[in-house]
Amino acid sequence: MTPWARLAREVRFVSGLARVFWAIREINPESGMLICDDWEHSCERFADHTALEFEGERYTYRQLDALSNRFAAWGLANGIARGDTVALLLPNRAEYVPAWMGLAKVGAAAALINNNLTGAALAHCLSISGASHVITDTESLAALATIRAGLARPLTYWVIDAAAALGENQRALDLKEPKLAPEAPPRALRAGIKARDTALYIYTSGTTGMPKAAKIAHTRAQLYMRAFAGATNTKADDKLYCALPLYHSTGGLCGVGAALLNGATLVLRRKFSASHFWDDIVDHGCTVFVYIGELCRYLVNQPPHPKERAHKLRLGFGNGLRPEVWSELEERFGLDRMLEFYGSTEGNVSLFNFDGKVGAIGRVPGYLRFRFDVKLVKFDIETETPVRGEDGFCIRCGPDDIGEAIGLIKDDARGGYSGYADKAASERKILHDAFAKGDAWFRTGDLMREDRDGYFYFVDRIGDTFRWKGENVSTTEVAEAIARYPGVAEANVYGVAIDKLDGRAGMAAITPGDGFDLCGLRDFLVRELPSYARPLFIRIQPAIETTGTFKYRKVDLARDGFDPAKTEHRLYFDHPLAHRYEAIGPELYKEIQGGGFKL
Repeated sequence: MTPWARLAREVRFVSGLARVFWAIREINPESGMLICDDWEHSCERFADHTALEFEGERYTYRQLDALSNRFAAWGLANGIARGDTVALLLPNRAEYVPAWMGLAKVGAAAALINNNLTGAALAHCLSISGASHVITDTESLAALATIRAGLARPLTYWVIDAAAALGENQRALDLKEPKLAPEAPPRALRAGIKARDTALYIYTSGTTGMPKAAKIAHTRAQLYMRAFAGATNTKADDKLYCALPLYHSTGGLCGVGAALLNGATLVLRRKFSASHFWDDIVDHGCTVFVYIGELCRYLVNQPPHPKERAHKLRLGFGNGLRPEVWSELEERFGLDRMLEFYGSTEGNVSLFNFDGKVGAIGRVPGYLRFRFDVKLVKFDIETETPVRGEDGFCIRCGPDDIGEAIGLIKDDARGGYSGYADKAASERKILHDAFAKGDAWFRTGDLMREDRDGYFYFVDRIGDTFRWKGENVSTTEVAEAIARYPGVAEANVYGVAIDKLDGRAGMAAITPGDGFDLCGLRDFLVRELPSYARPLFIRIQPAIETTGTFKYRKVDLARDGFDPAKTEHRLYFDHPLAHRYEAIGPELYKEIQGGGFKL
């Protein structure tokens, strides 16, 4: 790299970082300024500018804020008070962000439920939310019929688009009801609430068990939204395209904040569609889009589109972008500015790749190391714990060594770790006495490496969680669902790689018992699990191997994958055309690996 190129790199990095630090400078856990105050300030500043475009409808900032006020009025009319939680079970729609912003205005928190969940997982998320009221729509009501297990408390479902008779415990929430005034509720209703208090619960799959509810304080929501408003440098004439789910932090906080805190227009799509992407981008005149890596992979795998280079995009930002996909995005579509970042919903480690270094998830230059409390520590794969030296402390990784990323937990807005609603689950993510007695560090659960220039690269995820179709899948949750199927003696679930695809597809090694019928398994799992969590592959074996501590062995199974040449066990594939598990032979294996199916 020439001296001029190195200087240009540093200017670009420092400029981006300075915008982020300036945007978050006033966030204070002890402040009474909440995320809904940020929202109201933006809505006042850009009142008559278009804030949202969704399915042919346009909403100004003033109209969106009035909608949030109607949700606040609904909450007050139904006894929702500060400290209460209301669950949102909705797909992407215009009312989504106004709903939780309106609840924040009266001091209530919102639990953002993944609307793809069904069965036991849905019941679990609703139960642990602590909510008695659920705001939903007719599209999402069908999932409620899959709940068979009892809920922790009686729930009332408020349907915002009800047009027909409703069932038991279901009521219409008419947002045009005259009593639901579009005026802002008095600020006194949230007097005494601090920014350190909980604004949202966002669900994330841990390494074991059902989804966990990560507590999102107002400070954390502000950090996400303000930081990306600064990082992306959006302006009022920008249009930001979001096809990511609003119940996740990347779309619902990072994407929304980048648009709506800077006066830009959020172009929202209900679901991502690779075939409609370029039509949407060009027809709406979008200048920025938010992504996850799988979304970009789908785009480069699409056939040529007549509009794929007719766009006005100046920036894409997100996480999980693979190097080979990144390069093709630049070459094929002319996308020369990609802002890759790293972060987790509940964690305190955040990295930005402002330089555009292909493959890197972020950078910490040596001269700014003092501003970033993130380290990589040597890690024992077998015990799944950081390695400690003779002095009892963790060992830092050298350049290009692979280790777990950890972040120092501090009692401030930037270094805080709010954890989960489950205190035990929160404690399991903390590493104590890492470098000094009494210190505490958040364990990301991610293996990374750092090069000599300070660039960080993602290597792999620790533990029993794999990522597929943009979602973290808990192997324990899937195994428990399979175990409920008649005739399953044991089930061991893990992720396997498929050529040219991001993430890991689910695979289950099943030991069958009396009465096991493979033909009915798929239909059962369709009812019990969301599509991304259902195992794509099945391996039937007489017994499941365990370690000396009785943990299931997964390394060898994952290494074998679904290759029939590597095992004598029967292997099956959830055939997307036949809609059943088909036996895998050499030809079908070759077809899957060759990209013969849209997975």
